[in-house]
Amino acid sequence: MDNELHIVGIQTDLFWEDPTKNLAFFEEKINSLPINTDIVVLPEMFTTGFTMNPAKNAEKIDGISVCWMQKIAIKKKLAITGSLVIEKNNKYYNMLIFAHPSGKIETYIKRHSFTFAGENTVYTSGEEKLIITYKGWKICPLICYDLRFPVWARNIENYDLLIFMANWPVKRIKAWELLLKARSIENMCYTIGVNRTGIDANKYSYSGNSLIIDYLGTEISNLPKNEIGVVSATIDRKNQEKIRKKLGFLNDMDSFTVTRSK
Repeated sequence: MDNELHIVGIQTDLFWEDPTKNLAFFEEKINSLPINTDIVVLPEMFTTGFTMNPAKNAEKIDGISVCWMQKIAIKKKLAITGSLVIEKNNKYYNMLIFAHPSGKIETYIKRHSFTFAGENTVYTSGEEKLIITYKGWKICPLICYDLRFPVWARNIENYDLLIFMANWPVKRIKAWELLLKARSIENMCYTIGVNRTGIDANKYSYSGNSLIIDYLGTEISNLPKNEIGVVSATIDRKNQEKIRKKLGFLNDMDSFTVTRSK
């Protein structure tokens, strides 16, 4: 069990629907990270950009990109996570992959499809929340539009770290920053949000604004808009547990059951 984790998010433009170029870029970036890195967070659909053409871009769970993540995790002795376009049983998913240093993978399917862009018409939504145990930390990874739905993110599992990866456009970037801080405050947990930069093939513009926030909503690391680089921090679970115990806010939350809206 580690009380500290060194977490890194890679903020960058993405090569449109070009896994080979994107994987080569991310591998170069990861190879330059400090040896004490514990977790690397990549953007949503990090091999393709936010594509609505899954028939062209989908991979299998044992395809080149997931195998690449496993290879990197094993070689660098770290965990790596990001979302991919995955096909399974003739359905397409915006699926988060979490690769452990052992090569083991865990998966989460995006719960909330971004209907404004038609994501719901081509991708199947997920039903299950994922809580990962890594180095003694409990981690809840979510994807982009999930950020707008606090009930789904609510910390009923007593997790320690909340991860969001996104293709969040610059037009709504203020909401990205405010909602990340809201999620960290209400769940009393460290939160990292990793967003892409650049302009995609659909002419949507992204500014990044990736950041890491502590359990009280204070920014502890951030990247300027449009910058290609890494956002990183060493987070301390003992401090978080101390403040949780002192304030006791999580003890007073409401109980509830999550159901799919009709």
